Amino acid sequence: MWGILFYSVPVTGFCPHGSYGVQDTLRSGFSSVKNEILPSHPLELSEKNFQVNQEKMNFATVRNIQGLHAPLKLQMEYRAARQIQRLPFLQSSNLALDTLRNSDESIGFEDILNDPYQSELMGEPHMMTEYQLGLL
Repeated sequence: MWGILFYSVPVTGFCPHGSYGVQDTLRSGFSSVKNEILPSHPLELSEKNFQVNQEKMNFATVRNIQGLHAPLKLQMEYRAARQIQRLPFLQSSNLALDTLRNSDESIGFEDILNDPYQSELMGEPHMMTEYQLGLL
């Protein structure tokens, strides 16, 4: 007889996708099954973490040769170079970070086949900027 109405209040932080349990395509782009696939070969995980392992090895070498201050200084420079970004809807080249890592002189797979103009992620510039600033 009497209908009971239940209202759901979205709580941020509980749902991995969006506030209503659905992926927010405007902010995060389309979902990809490729990102959810487990590694098929034992070396695949090692290749994914190659850059991180290389940095750890370099920091350990620098620490043994020059002391504790050298890797700390390099990490601070890396962190400062990572913070230099363009607007959220523009692709950043991260030239300062490549120069610090000494990878600006080498040509890799991502340099040729990672064309930002062919990227699937393109959103509304104003909405992406407001989301990054926390206005939405």
